[in-house]
Amino acid sequence: MRDADGTDARILVVDDEKAIVELLTSLLSSEGFQVLPFTKPLEALLACSQEGFDLAIVDLMMPEMNGFELCSKMRMITTAPILFLSAKDGETDQVAGLTLGADDYITKPFKPRELVARVKAHLRRVDYNSGAPRALCRKSDIEINRRGHEAFLLGEQLTLTPKEFGVLELLVRRAGEPISGEEIFESVWKEKYDSSGANSVMVHIRHLREKLSEIDSSREYIKTVWGVGYKLIVSTAPHQETPSSEADSYEA
Repeated sequence: MRDADGTDARILVVDDEKAIVELLTSLLSSEGFQVLPFTKPLEALLACSQEGFDLAIVDLMMPEMNGFELCSKMRMITTAPILFLSAKDGETDQVAGLTLGADDYITKPFKPRELVARVKAHLRRVDYNSGAPRALCRKSDIEINRRGHEAFLLGEQLTLTPKEFGVLELLVRRAGEPISGEEIFESVWKEKYDSSGANSVMVHIRHLREKLSEIDSSREYIKTVWGVGYKLIVSTAPHQETPSSEADSYEA
């Protein structure tokens, strides 16, 4: 269960200094946040469009792409809070960052407790627990809206039970990675895994396959990795668009 201050939220951290990324990852993880750490802005931008996050901490001065440009591109994808982190404390840089869409500006060296307090304050401000829509996680033509508790395949909404949604969300979030039945059960059901748990996972996987097939039976989405578990198959090519505009009508 998430706390009112948004702990367990997904925090994207982008800084070309590995030591800073490791420090922030350790600091935020100890507070219960899920951290997505990156030292390369382009990789962070890709994750932003594919996985979604609840708040981002972005370094201003990076060689591959500066924070201003990254923030501008991220704002085309998400409305999640973006916090700039920079050794530059000039008013011009702060105003420029806020004008481009950043929500806060923190100067280095920063005080760990203050940074965590600001992160929690921004998550509260966007009402993390309200169920308002957040950036989507997109993998293999499947879109997951974690905050809205909705799932779509090729733009068409899937009708899922809470447990089916939890299983699919986990598979999408870790697409291409085999996940054991035990991990799926304990992550989604929040109970100790046993023989009945194995059966529950198997049944829910079967139901998910049936519901995915009702929309697109042209290929397999969930693969059984014998002796290991299950994984979402990552599509290597975009699905051929249908003439209908429905697939393009849903936006994050």
